[in-house]
Amino acid sequence: MYWGSGWGMGWMMGWWWIVWILVIAGVVWVLAKSVGGRTGGHEETPELILKRRYARGDISRDEYEQRLADLRK
Repeated sequence: MYWGSGWGMGWMMGWWWIVWILVIAGVVWVLAKSVGGRTGGHEETPELILKRRYARGDISRDEYEQRLADLRK
């Protein structure tokens, strides 16, 4: 009779638990990254905010250019 087979199966089951935990943690991490960053992973810079305000018509072209020049100083 071979008594060593029980230990081998126990180790394999333990490794599979570790693999599944890592897979689940990876899926949670990917989902958290995709949901957490609404802007696609880019930070909202002052220039981007200014461009959006100009695109919406909140500010005139002259005001946009003046504020953009101020930001780039």
